Amino acid sequence: MRTPPNERVSSDIAERPAPGSKADNASGSERRCVLSGEVSPREELIRLAISPTGEVLPDPAGKAPGRGAWIAPDRAALESAMAGGHLKGALNRAFKGGPDGVSLSYSDNLAQALADGLTRNLLDRLGLELRGCNIVLGSSRIEEQARTGRIALLLHARDSSEDGRKKLDQAWRVGSDAEGSGMRGTVLPLDRDALSVALGRENVVHLGVSGQSGPRNTGRSSAAGRIGQAVTRLSRYLGSDPPR
Repeated sequence: MRTPPNERVSSDIAERPAPGSKADNASGSERRCVLSGEVSPREELIRLAISPTGEVLPDPAGKAPGRGAWIAPDRAALESAMAGGHLKGALNRAFKGGPDGVSLSYSDNLAQALADGLTRNLLDRLGLELRGCNIVLGSSRIEEQARTGRIALLLHARDSSEDGRKKLDQAWRVGSDAEGSGMRGTVLPLDRDALSVALGRENVVHLGVSGQSGPRNTGRSSAAGRIGQAVTRLSRYLGSDPPR
């Protein structure tokens, strides 16, 4: 990816400033993947943190203190780099060795730990947005709000039925002034059991995220943006389709 002239791109490794601080806000919005060398918005990448003992750990929330390196959300590429020994070389170059001369190390389970962390991030985000009254549950309620343009993002469990998805998708298109576009909700890489446990509700199969949608809306709601970002990273990491 070519960096536009006069556009600052942050290093692939940096000390983590306090979240929300002036340093954090000014630290740049792009990072370089240590494996591919490609530059992407920071929110689209996954951060790896280094512990004081030199252990490289997943930091999908991007909140761990200290130094960190960034990788693209691509499990297949990560596992290939681990198997070929390329990951250790890339991390050694990025971190320039461990703290106080300690050798860097990482678990053979790093790829799965990242998948688990991204999944927790998404489920935690859904729980927070439910408590903030930004999630609509129940097919009837979702359909009614979708038809009146009050759903900004539509999500379906992995094991939801095709008929159920089609009915809500059609209502969402109507409310979004997108009839005939083929626009559909996102099928999550999570089943109804995982969603039900995370949200403390029985049989969660479909979710609507509150907010206006369609051409009349100037942008997706903040809740839809936050959830969509978490869904996109997990879906891309697992190799499934990102949100539509």
